[in-house]
Amino acid sequence: MSKTPSDKLHRLVRSLSPAEKRYFRIFMKGTQGTDTKYAQLFEALASTEGFSEEKWRKKIYKGQDIGSKKYAELKAYLYDLVLKCLQQYDEQHSVQNRLNQLLQSVSALFKRGHYADCRDLLVKASKLARHYESFSHLIEIVRWEKQLAYTRMDIDFLHKNLDRLQDEEARAMEQMRNASQYRRAFFQAYATLKKDPLQRGSDRVARLRKLIDQEVFSSPDAALSHTARVLYYRTLSIYYHTTLEQEKFYETGKTLIALQESQPHFLRENLSDYIAALSNQTVACGLLHKYPEVRVCLEKLRDLQPITEDDRRKIHRQYFSTFFAFCTYTGEFEEGRREMERCLSEAEFFAPHEYETGSFYLQFVPIGIGCGDFNMALDHLNHWLAQRRTVGREDLQSLARILSLILHFELGNFLLIDSQLRTFARFLKRKDRLHELEQRFMHGISEAIKLPDARNQREVFAKVKNDLLPKAEEPETRALLQTFDLLAWLEGKARGQAFAAVVREKYKREGEVGAVQLPPVNPPNESA
Repeated sequence: MSKTPSDKLHRLVRSLSPAEKRYFRIFMKGTQGTDTKYAQLFEALASTEGFSEEKWRKKIYKGQDIGSKKYAELKAYLYDLVLKCLQQYDEQHSVQNRLNQLLQSVSALFKRGHYADCRDLLVKASKLARHYESFSHLIEIVRWEKQLAYTRMDIDFLHKNLDRLQDEEARAMEQMRNASQYRRAFFQAYATLKKDPLQRGSDRVARLRKLIDQEVFSSPDAALSHTARVLYYRTLSIYYHTTLEQEKFYETGKTLIALQESQPHFLRENLSDYIAALSNQTVACGLLHKYPEVRVCLEKLRDLQPITEDDRRKIHRQYFSTFFAFCTYTGEFEEGRREMERCLSEAEFFAPHEYETGSFYLQFVPIGIGCGDFNMALDHLNHWLAQRRTVGREDLQSLARILSLILHFELGNFLLIDSQLRTFARFLKRKDRLHELEQRFMHGISEAIKLPDARNQREVFAKVKNDLLPKAEEPETRALLQTFDLLAWLEGKARGQAFAAVVREKYKREGEVGAVQLPPVNPPNESA
Protein backbone atom coordinates (compact mmCIF):
# COMPACT_ATOMS: atom_id res chain seq x y z
CA MET A 1 0.00 0.00 0.00
CA SER A 2 1.42 3.41 -0.96
CA LYS A 3 2.36 5.84 1.71
CA THR A 4 -0.04 8.69 2.31
CA PRO A 5 1.70 11.88 3.49
CA SER A 6 0.41 12.85 6.92
CA ASP A 7 -0.20 16.46 5.96
CA LYS A 8 -2.51 15.25 3.17
CA LEU A 9 -4.56 13.19 5.64
CA HIS A 10 -4.58 15.99 8.18
CA ARG A 11 -5.79 18.55 5.62
CA LEU A 12 -8.57 16.20 4.48
CA VAL A 13 -9.83 15.56 8.02
CA ARG A 14 -9.59 19.24 9.02
CA SER A 15 -11.56 20.27 5.91
CA LEU A 16 -14.60 18.17 6.87
CA SER A 17 -17.68 20.07 7.97
CA PRO A 18 -19.24 19.21 11.37
CA ALA A 19 -22.02 17.29 9.53
CA GLU A 20 -19.44 15.30 7.55
CA LYS A 21 -17.48 14.49 10.70
CA ARG A 22 -20.64 13.19 12.38
CA TYR A 23 -21.43 11.12 9.32
CA PHE A 24 -17.92 9.66 9.31
CA ARG A 25 -18.13 8.68 13.01
CA ILE A 26 -21.40 6.84 12.31
CA PHE A 27 -19.90 5.28 9.18
CA MET A 28 -16.79 4.17 11.09
CA LYS A 29 -18.84 2.80 13.97
CA GLY A 30 -20.67 0.51 11.55
CA THR A 31 -17.53 -0.66 9.72
CA GLN A 32 -14.63 -0.49 12.18
CA GLY A 33 -16.00 0.15 15.67
CA THR A 34 -15.26 3.14 17.90
CA ASP A 35 -12.21 1.82 19.74
CA THR A 36 -9.90 1.18 16.81
CA LYS A 37 -6.63 2.91 16.00
CA TYR A 38 -8.34 4.35 12.93
CA ALA A 39 -10.93 6.04 15.15
CA GLN A 40 -8.27 7.27 17.56
CA LEU A 41 -6.17 8.74 14.75
CA PHE A 42 -9.23 10.40 13.20
CA GLU A 43 -10.14 12.09 16.50
CA ALA A 44 -6.55 13.20 17.03
CA LEU A 45 -6.40 14.77 13.59
CA ALA A 46 -9.86 16.35 13.86
CA SER A 47 -9.00 18.09 17.15
CA THR A 48 -5.52 19.38 16.23
CA GLU A 49 -4.89 22.43 14.07
CA GLY A 50 -1.11 22.17 13.78
CA PHE A 51 0.91 19.42 12.17
CA SER A 52 2.31 17.03 14.80
CA GLU A 53 3.39 13.70 13.29
CA GLU A 54 5.29 12.35 16.31
CA LYS A 55 2.59 13.41 18.78
CA TRP A 56 -0.08 11.51 16.86
CA ARG A 57 2.09 8.41 16.58
CA LYS A 58 2.74 8.33 20.34
CA LYS A 59 -0.92 8.91 21.15
CA ILE A 60 -2.07 6.02 18.96
CA TYR A 61 0.61 3.50 19.86
CA LYS A 62 1.13 4.49 23.53
CA GLY A 63 4.89 4.72 23.18
CA GLN A 64 5.24 1.28 21.54
CA ASP A 65 8.25 0.79 19.32
CA ILE A 66 6.75 0.38 15.84
CA GLY A 67 8.13 0.68 12.34
CA SER A 68 7.29 3.67 10.18
CA LYS A 69 5.71 1.37 7.59
CA LYS A 70 2.98 0.26 10.00
CA TYR A 71 2.04 3.84 10.86
CA ALA A 72 2.10 4.84 7.18
CA GLU A 73 -0.30 1.99 6.37
CA LEU A 74 -2.63 3.13 9.16
CA LYS A 75 -2.73 6.64 7.70
CA ALA A 76 -3.21 5.38 4.14
CA TYR A 77 -6.10 3.15 5.19
CA LEU A 78 -7.78 5.96 7.13
CA TYR A 79 -7.41 8.29 4.13
CA ASP A 80 -9.16 5.76 1.87
CA LEU A 81 -11.83 5.20 4.53
CA VAL A 82 -12.62 8.93 4.74
CA LEU A 83 -12.88 9.13 0.94
CA LYS A 84 -15.29 6.17 0.81
CA CYS A 85 -17.41 7.79 3.50
CA LEU A 86 -17.50 11.10 1.63
CA GLN A 87 -18.60 9.30 -1.52
CA GLN A 88 -21.55 7.83 0.37
CA TYR A 89 -22.29 11.22 1.95
CA ASP A 90 -22.31 12.96 -1.45
CA GLU A 91 -24.62 10.33 -2.92
CA GLN A 92 -27.32 11.65 -0.60
CA HIS A 93 -26.82 15.28 -1.65
CA SER A 94 -25.77 15.28 -5.31
CA VAL A 95 -28.10 14.76 -8.27
CA GLN A 96 -25.23 13.47 -10.39
CA ASN A 97 -24.46 10.82 -7.79
CA ARG A 98 -28.11 9.87 -7.50
CA LEU A 99 -28.31 9.41 -11.27
CA ASN A 100 -25.13 7.34 -11.27
CA GLN A 101 -26.55 5.22 -8.48
CA LEU A 102 -29.84 4.70 -10.32
CA LEU A 103 -28.05 3.57 -13.49
CA GLN A 104 -25.75 1.29 -11.51
CA SER A 105 -28.87 -0.26 -9.98
CA VAL A 106 -30.33 -0.71 -13.46
CA SER A 107 -27.16 -2.53 -14.48
CA ALA A 108 -27.29 -4.79 -11.42
CA LEU A 109 -30.96 -5.64 -11.96
CA PHE A 110 -30.44 -6.21 -15.68
CA LYS A 111 -27.74 -8.81 -15.04
CA ARG A 112 -30.19 -10.71 -12.86
CA GLY A 113 -33.11 -10.53 -15.27
CA HIS A 114 -35.33 -8.09 -13.35
CA TYR A 115 -36.31 -6.17 -16.46
CA ALA A 116 -39.57 -4.65 -15.22
CA ASP A 117 -37.75 -3.21 -12.21
CA CYS A 118 -35.11 -1.81 -14.56
CA ARG A 119 -37.76 0.10 -16.46
CA ASP A 120 -39.22 1.56 -13.23
CA LEU A 121 -35.79 2.91 -12.28
CA LEU A 122 -35.22 4.28 -15.78
CA VAL A 123 -38.46 6.28 -15.54
CA LYS A 124 -37.24 7.86 -12.28
CA ALA A 125 -33.80 8.52 -13.72
CA SER A 126 -35.24 10.07 -16.87
CA LYS A 127 -37.37 12.57 -14.93
CA LEU A 128 -34.42 13.53 -12.75
CA ALA A 129 -32.00 13.86 -15.68
CA ARG A 130 -34.40 16.04 -17.68
CA HIS A 131 -35.12 18.25 -14.68
CA TYR A 132 -31.41 18.90 -14.11
CA GLU A 133 -30.35 18.81 -17.78
CA SER A 134 -27.93 15.93 -17.35
CA PHE A 135 -27.60 15.21 -21.05
CA SER A 136 -25.00 12.46 -20.76
CA HIS A 137 -27.29 10.55 -18.40
CA LEU A 138 -30.25 11.04 -20.74
CA ILE A 139 -28.27 9.47 -23.57
CA GLU A 140 -27.36 6.53 -21.32
CA ILE A 141 -31.01 6.13 -20.23
CA VAL A 142 -32.17 5.95 -23.86
CA ARG A 143 -29.48 3.35 -24.55
CA TRP A 144 -30.78 1.25 -21.65
CA GLU A 145 -34.39 1.52 -22.85
CA LYS A 146 -33.38 0.20 -26.27
CA GLN A 147 -31.28 -2.55 -24.71
CA LEU A 148 -34.15 -3.66 -22.48
CA ALA A 149 -36.57 -3.86 -25.42
CA TYR A 150 -34.01 -5.77 -27.48
CA THR A 151 -33.23 -8.22 -24.68
CA ARG A 152 -36.92 -8.90 -24.04
CA MET A 153 -37.63 -9.01 -27.80
CA ASP A 154 -40.32 -6.41 -27.14
CA ILE A 155 -41.00 -5.52 -30.79
CA ASP A 156 -44.28 -3.83 -29.89
CA PHE A 157 -42.46 -1.40 -27.55
CA LEU A 158 -39.84 -0.64 -30.21
CA HIS A 159 -42.51 -0.14 -32.89
CA LYS A 160 -44.36 2.39 -30.72
CA ASN A 161 -41.40 4.15 -29.08
CA LEU A 162 -38.36 3.86 -31.34
CA ASP A 163 -38.93 7.22 -33.06
CA ARG A 164 -39.45 8.91 -29.69
CA LEU A 165 -36.27 7.34 -28.28
CA GLN A 166 -34.25 8.34 -31.35
CA ASP A 167 -35.56 11.91 -31.08
CA GLU A 168 -34.78 12.08 -27.35
CA GLU A 169 -31.26 10.77 -27.94
CA ALA A 170 -30.64 13.20 -30.81
CA ARG A 171 -32.06 16.08 -28.75
CA ALA A 172 -29.86 15.28 -25.75
CA MET A 173 -26.78 14.96 -27.97
CA GLU A 174 -27.55 18.29 -29.66
CA GLN A 175 -28.12 20.02 -26.31
CA MET A 176 -24.88 18.59 -24.97
CA ARG A 177 -22.99 19.75 -28.07
CA ASN A 178 -24.66 23.17 -27.90
CA ALA A 179 -23.79 23.65 -24.21
CA SER A 180 -20.23 22.54 -24.97
CA GLN A 181 -19.92 25.31 -27.61
CA TYR A 182 -20.97 27.95 -25.10
CA ARG A 183 -18.73 26.49 -22.40
CA ARG A 184 -15.72 26.60 -24.72
CA ALA A 185 -16.48 30.22 -25.69
CA PHE A 186 -16.94 31.21 -22.05
CA PHE A 187 -13.59 29.81 -20.94
CA GLN A 188 -11.82 31.39 -23.91
CA ALA A 189 -13.33 34.76 -22.97
CA TYR A 190 -12.52 34.25 -19.30
CA ALA A 191 -8.87 33.41 -20.03
CA THR A 192 -8.57 36.47 -22.27
CA LEU A 193 -10.03 38.72 -19.55
CA LYS A 194 -7.90 37.39 -16.71
CA LYS A 195 -4.65 37.56 -18.66
CA ASP A 196 -4.98 41.36 -18.78
CA PRO A 197 -7.19 42.36 -15.81
CA LEU A 198 -7.11 46.13 -16.30
CA GLN A 199 -8.28 45.87 -19.92
CA ARG A 200 -5.09 46.95 -21.62
CA GLY A 201 -4.16 45.72 -25.09
CA SER A 202 -6.25 46.57 -28.14
CA ASP A 203 -6.13 43.11 -29.68
CA ARG A 204 -8.11 41.34 -26.99
CA VAL A 205 -11.36 43.13 -27.86
CA ALA A 206 -10.93 41.80 -31.39
CA ARG A 207 -10.40 38.28 -30.02
CA LEU A 208 -13.55 38.52 -27.92
CA ARG A 209 -15.51 40.03 -30.81
CA LYS A 210 -14.57 37.03 -32.92
CA LEU A 211 -15.99 34.77 -30.21
CA ILE A 212 -19.37 36.46 -29.99
CA ASP A 213 -19.65 36.78 -33.77
CA GLN A 214 -20.31 33.04 -33.81
CA GLU A 215 -23.80 32.00 -34.81
CA VAL A 216 -24.59 30.65 -31.34
CA PHE A 217 -24.44 34.25 -30.03
CA SER A 218 -26.87 35.62 -32.61
CA SER A 219 -29.77 35.25 -30.18
CA PRO A 220 -30.50 33.71 -26.76
CA ASP A 221 -32.85 31.35 -28.63
CA ALA A 222 -29.74 29.70 -30.09
CA ALA A 223 -29.06 28.34 -26.59
CA LEU A 224 -30.98 25.06 -26.37
CA SER A 225 -31.05 24.62 -22.60
CA HIS A 226 -30.96 26.53 -19.32
CA THR A 227 -27.31 25.51 -18.94
CA ALA A 228 -26.45 26.93 -22.37
CA ARG A 229 -28.41 30.15 -21.78
CA VAL A 230 -26.51 30.80 -18.55
CA LEU A 231 -23.21 30.39 -20.42
CA TYR A 232 -24.54 32.60 -23.24
CA TYR A 233 -25.17 35.52 -20.88
CA ARG A 234 -21.98 34.94 -18.87
CA THR A 235 -19.87 35.15 -22.04
CA LEU A 236 -21.65 38.29 -23.24
CA SER A 237 -21.14 39.78 -19.79
CA ILE A 238 -17.36 39.33 -20.13
CA TYR A 239 -17.45 40.90 -23.59
CA TYR A 240 -19.44 43.98 -22.54
CA HIS A 241 -17.26 44.44 -19.46
CA THR A 242 -14.12 44.31 -21.62
CA THR A 243 -15.46 46.74 -24.23
CA LEU A 244 -16.66 49.06 -21.44
CA GLU A 245 -20.28 48.96 -22.67
CA GLN A 246 -21.52 49.55 -19.16
CA GLU A 247 -25.27 49.67 -19.83
CA LYS A 248 -25.14 46.38 -21.75
CA PHE A 249 -22.91 44.88 -19.06
CA TYR A 250 -25.52 45.86 -16.48
CA GLU A 251 -28.55 44.68 -18.47
CA THR A 252 -26.90 41.36 -19.35
CA GLY A 253 -26.04 40.73 -15.71
CA LYS A 254 -29.57 41.58 -14.61
CA THR A 255 -31.02 39.15 -17.16
CA LEU A 256 -28.54 36.45 -16.11
CA ILE A 257 -29.41 36.71 -12.41
CA ALA A 258 -33.16 36.61 -13.15
CA LEU A 259 -32.60 33.53 -15.33
CA GLN A 260 -30.66 31.75 -12.61
CA GLU A 261 -33.17 32.64 -9.91
CA SER A 262 -36.03 31.35 -12.11
CA GLN A 263 -34.62 27.81 -11.81
CA PRO A 264 -33.70 27.51 -8.10
CA HIS A 265 -33.20 23.73 -8.26
CA PHE A 266 -30.03 24.32 -10.28
CA LEU A 267 -28.74 26.65 -7.56
CA ARG A 268 -29.23 23.92 -4.98
CA GLU A 269 -26.75 21.83 -6.99
CA ASN A 270 -24.24 24.47 -8.05
CA LEU A 271 -23.84 27.98 -6.62
CA SER A 272 -20.56 28.89 -8.28
CA ASP A 273 -22.00 30.55 -11.40
CA TYR A 274 -24.58 32.45 -9.35
CA ILE A 275 -21.89 33.80 -7.00
CA ALA A 276 -19.94 35.03 -10.03
CA ALA A 277 -23.05 36.65 -11.54
CA LEU A 278 -23.87 38.53 -8.32
CA SER A 279 -20.28 39.69 -8.02
CA ASN A 280 -20.20 40.97 -11.60
CA GLN A 281 -23.53 42.74 -11.15
CA THR A 282 -22.22 44.68 -8.16
CA VAL A 283 -19.43 45.93 -10.44
CA ALA A 284 -21.93 46.87 -13.17
CA CYS A 285 -24.17 48.71 -10.70
CA GLY A 286 -21.18 50.49 -9.18
CA LEU A 287 -19.97 51.71 -12.57
CA LEU A 288 -23.43 53.16 -13.29
CA HIS A 289 -23.73 54.56 -9.74
CA LYS A 290 -26.74 52.36 -8.97
CA TYR A 291 -25.60 52.04 -5.37
CA PRO A 292 -28.90 50.78 -3.86
CA GLU A 293 -28.68 47.84 -6.30
CA VAL A 294 -25.08 47.24 -5.24
CA ARG A 295 -26.35 46.86 -1.71
CA VAL A 296 -29.05 44.37 -2.83
CA CYS A 297 -26.44 42.20 -4.57
CA LEU A 298 -24.15 42.38 -1.53
CA GLU A 299 -26.99 41.25 0.72
CA LYS A 300 -27.73 38.33 -1.60
CA LEU A 301 -24.07 37.30 -1.53
CA ARG A 302 -23.90 37.61 2.24
CA ASP A 303 -27.04 35.50 2.76
CA LEU A 304 -26.01 32.60 0.49
CA GLN A 305 -25.55 29.23 2.16
CA PRO A 306 -22.47 27.58 0.59
CA ILE A 307 -22.71 24.06 -0.77
CA THR A 308 -18.99 23.41 -1.00
CA GLU A 309 -15.85 24.71 0.64
CA ASP A 310 -15.06 26.43 -2.65
CA ASP A 311 -18.41 28.25 -2.42
CA ARG A 312 -17.51 29.49 1.05
CA ARG A 313 -14.20 30.87 -0.19
CA LYS A 314 -15.84 32.50 -3.22
CA ILE A 315 -18.62 34.11 -1.19
CA HIS A 316 -16.04 35.51 1.23
CA ARG A 317 -13.77 36.73 -1.56
CA GLN A 318 -16.47 38.22 -3.78
CA TYR A 319 -18.39 39.82 -0.93
CA PHE A 320 -15.39 41.55 0.61
CA SER A 321 -13.70 42.50 -2.67
CA THR A 322 -16.94 44.14 -3.81
CA PHE A 323 -17.47 45.75 -0.43
CA PHE A 324 -14.00 47.31 -0.52
CA ALA A 325 -14.53 48.54 -4.10
CA PHE A 326 -17.84 50.05 -2.97
CA CYS A 327 -16.12 51.89 -0.14
CA THR A 328 -13.48 53.15 -2.56
CA TYR A 329 -16.13 54.47 -4.98
CA THR A 330 -18.14 56.26 -2.29
CA GLY A 331 -15.30 57.52 -0.10
CA GLU A 332 -16.37 55.52 2.96
CA PHE A 333 -12.77 54.62 3.72
CA GLU A 334 -13.12 54.33 7.51
CA GLU A 335 -15.94 51.81 7.01
CA GLY A 336 -13.65 49.95 4.64
CA ARG A 337 -10.86 49.86 7.24
CA ARG A 338 -13.20 48.37 9.86
CA GLU A 339 -14.24 45.66 7.41
CA MET A 340 -10.61 44.95 6.53
CA GLU A 341 -10.12 43.71 10.06
CA ARG A 342 -13.18 41.48 9.79
CA CYS A 343 -12.04 40.16 6.41
CA LEU A 344 -8.62 39.19 7.79
CA SER A 345 -10.28 37.60 10.82
CA GLU A 346 -12.51 35.44 8.62
CA ALA A 347 -9.52 34.51 6.47
CA GLU A 348 -8.06 32.63 9.44
CA PHE A 349 -10.77 29.98 8.98
CA PHE A 350 -9.46 29.08 5.53
CA ALA A 351 -6.52 26.79 4.86
CA PRO A 352 -3.53 28.98 3.90
CA HIS A 353 -2.66 26.86 0.85
CA GLU A 354 -6.20 27.33 -0.55
CA TYR A 355 -6.80 30.97 0.30
CA GLU A 356 -4.64 33.97 -0.59
CA THR A 357 -5.12 36.97 1.67
CA GLY A 358 -2.82 38.66 -0.83
CA SER A 359 -5.71 38.98 -3.26
CA PHE A 360 -7.10 41.71 -0.97
CA TYR A 361 -3.87 43.54 -0.22
CA LEU A 362 -4.06 45.75 -3.32
CA GLN A 363 -7.61 46.77 -2.38
CA PHE A 364 -6.44 47.68 1.10
CA VAL A 365 -4.03 50.27 -0.34
CA PRO A 366 -6.63 52.84 -1.59
CA ILE A 367 -8.49 52.40 1.69
CA GLY A 368 -5.31 53.19 3.61
CA ILE A 369 -4.70 56.25 1.40
CA GLY A 370 -8.29 57.38 1.96
CA CYS A 371 -7.84 57.06 5.72
CA GLY A 372 -4.56 58.97 5.56
CA ASP A 373 -2.72 55.97 7.02
CA PHE A 374 0.06 55.78 4.44
CA ASN A 375 2.29 53.44 6.45
CA MET A 376 -0.53 50.92 6.72
CA ALA A 377 -1.21 51.25 3.00
CA LEU A 378 2.48 50.75 2.20
CA ASP A 379 2.63 47.62 4.36
CA HIS A 380 -0.27 46.11 2.43
CA LEU A 381 1.24 47.12 -0.90
CA ASN A 382 4.54 45.45 0.02
CA HIS A 383 2.63 42.32 1.06
CA TRP A 384 0.96 42.29 -2.35
CA LEU A 385 4.23 42.83 -4.22
CA ALA A 386 5.75 39.92 -2.29
CA GLN A 387 3.06 37.53 -3.57
CA ARG A 388 3.89 35.07 -6.32
CA ARG A 389 3.28 36.70 -9.69
CA THR A 390 1.12 35.03 -12.32
CA VAL A 391 0.00 35.95 -15.81
CA GLY A 392 -3.31 37.10 -14.35
CA ARG A 393 -1.57 39.80 -12.33
CA GLU A 394 0.82 41.30 -14.90
CA ASP A 395 -1.10 44.51 -15.55
CA LEU A 396 -1.73 45.07 -11.85
CA GLN A 397 2.03 45.41 -11.40
CA SER A 398 1.82 48.76 -13.20
CA LEU A 399 -0.92 50.00 -10.87
CA ALA A 400 1.03 48.77 -7.84
CA ARG A 401 4.05 50.85 -8.85
CA ILE A 402 1.91 53.96 -9.34
CA LEU A 403 0.54 53.43 -5.84
CA SER A 404 4.06 52.97 -4.52
CA LEU A 405 5.10 56.35 -5.97
CA ILE A 406 2.00 57.98 -4.44
CA LEU A 407 2.66 56.52 -1.00
CA HIS A 408 6.31 57.49 -0.91
CA PHE A 409 5.35 60.99 -2.06
CA GLU A 410 2.82 61.25 0.78
CA LEU A 411 5.49 60.02 3.23
CA GLY A 412 8.06 62.48 1.88
CA ASN A 413 10.50 59.81 0.71
CA PHE A 414 11.66 61.87 -2.27
CA LEU A 415 15.12 60.30 -2.62
CA LEU A 416 13.53 56.86 -2.83
CA ILE A 417 11.05 58.12 -5.46
CA ASP A 418 13.88 59.21 -7.74
CA SER A 419 15.29 55.66 -7.67
CA GLN A 420 11.83 54.10 -8.09
CA LEU A 421 11.08 56.16 -11.18
CA ARG A 422 14.05 54.68 -13.03
CA THR A 423 13.19 51.16 -11.92
CA PHE A 424 9.52 51.65 -12.87
CA ALA A 425 10.43 52.92 -16.35
CA ARG A 426 12.69 49.92 -16.99
CA PHE A 427 9.97 47.55 -15.79
CA LEU A 428 7.32 49.03 -18.09
CA LYS A 429 9.60 49.03 -21.13
CA ARG A 430 10.53 45.39 -20.50
CA LYS A 431 6.83 44.47 -20.25
CA ASP A 432 5.91 46.70 -23.22
CA ARG A 433 3.42 48.53 -21.00
CA LEU A 434 4.76 52.09 -20.99
CA HIS A 435 1.39 53.70 -21.79
CA GLU A 436 0.81 57.45 -21.93
CA LEU A 437 -0.90 57.51 -18.54
CA GLU A 438 2.14 56.08 -16.79
CA GLN A 439 4.52 58.37 -18.68
CA ARG A 440 2.63 61.55 -17.80
CA PHE A 441 2.15 60.56 -14.18
CA MET A 442 5.80 59.63 -13.71
CA HIS A 443 6.88 62.92 -15.30
CA GLY A 444 4.59 64.84 -12.96
CA ILE A 445 5.91 63.10 -9.84
CA SER A 446 9.47 63.68 -11.04
CA GLU A 447 8.76 67.41 -11.42
CA ALA A 448 6.93 67.69 -8.08
CA ILE A 449 9.74 66.24 -5.94
CA LYS A 450 12.14 68.86 -7.34
CA LEU A 451 9.99 71.82 -6.27
CA PRO A 452 10.55 73.56 -2.93
CA ASP A 453 7.02 74.41 -1.81
CA ALA A 454 3.51 72.98 -1.87
CA ARG A 455 2.12 75.78 -4.06
CA ASN A 456 4.43 74.91 -6.95
CA GLN A 457 3.70 71.23 -6.46
CA ARG A 458 -0.03 71.95 -6.68
CA GLU A 459 0.48 73.60 -10.05
CA VAL A 460 2.32 70.51 -11.33
CA PHE A 461 -0.42 68.16 -10.13
CA ALA A 462 -3.12 70.38 -11.62
CA LYS A 463 -1.35 70.21 -14.97
CA VAL A 464 -0.98 66.41 -14.82
CA LYS A 465 -4.66 66.07 -13.93
CA ASN A 466 -5.72 68.36 -16.78
CA ASP A 467 -3.49 66.42 -19.18
CA LEU A 468 -5.07 63.12 -18.16
CA LEU A 469 -8.66 64.37 -17.95
CA PRO A 470 -9.38 64.10 -21.71
CA LYS A 471 -8.09 60.53 -21.56
CA ALA A 472 -10.42 59.58 -18.71
CA GLU A 473 -12.89 57.93 -21.10
CA GLU A 474 -10.25 55.90 -22.87
CA PRO A 475 -10.10 52.19 -21.94
CA GLU A 476 -6.60 52.23 -20.43
CA THR A 477 -7.43 55.18 -18.12
CA ARG A 478 -10.97 54.13 -17.21
CA ALA A 479 -9.70 50.67 -16.31
CA LEU A 480 -7.21 52.03 -13.82
CA LEU A 481 -9.73 54.49 -12.34
CA GLN A 482 -12.02 51.56 -11.52
CA THR A 483 -9.37 50.29 -9.11
CA PHE A 484 -7.93 53.57 -7.85
CA ASP A 485 -9.25 57.07 -8.62
CA LEU A 486 -5.96 58.61 -9.69
CA LEU A 487 -7.68 61.75 -10.95
CA ALA A 488 -9.25 62.31 -7.52
CA TRP A 489 -5.84 61.98 -5.88
CA LEU A 490 -4.32 64.46 -8.37
CA GLU A 491 -7.22 66.86 -7.79
CA GLY A 492 -6.70 66.62 -4.05
CA LYS A 493 -3.01 67.44 -4.44
CA ALA A 494 -3.84 70.35 -6.78
CA ARG A 495 -6.43 71.79 -4.37
CA GLY A 496 -4.64 70.95 -1.13
CA GLN A 497 -7.47 68.65 -0.03
CA ALA A 498 -7.51 65.13 1.35
CA PHE A 499 -8.09 62.31 -1.13
CA ALA A 500 -11.13 61.05 0.83
CA ALA A 501 -12.81 64.47 0.73
CA VAL A 502 -12.41 64.72 -3.04
CA VAL A 503 -13.83 61.20 -3.58
CA ARG A 504 -16.86 61.90 -1.36
CA GLU A 505 -17.50 65.21 -3.10
CA LYS A 506 -17.27 63.51 -6.48
CA TYR A 507 -19.65 60.77 -5.32
CA LYS A 508 -22.21 63.34 -4.18
CA ARG A 509 -21.98 65.16 -7.49
CA GLU A 510 -22.91 61.92 -9.22
CA GLY A 511 -26.35 62.06 -7.69
CA GLU A 512 -26.11 60.43 -4.25
CA VAL A 513 -26.76 62.60 -1.22
CA GLY A 514 -25.12 61.86 2.11
CA ALA A 515 -23.05 58.96 3.31
CA VAL A 516 -23.90 55.41 2.32
CA GLN A 517 -25.10 53.01 4.99
CA LEU A 518 -23.21 49.92 3.96
CA PRO A 519 -24.59 46.48 4.85
CA PRO A 520 -23.03 44.82 7.89
CA VAL A 521 -21.05 41.61 7.45
CA ASN A 522 -22.05 38.45 9.25
CA PRO A 523 -19.51 37.03 11.69
CA PRO A 524 -17.58 34.01 10.41
CA ASN A 525 -19.66 30.85 10.27
CA GLU A 526 -17.49 27.97 11.41
CA SER A 527 -19.98 25.34 10.31
CA ALA A 528 -20.17 26.61 6.72
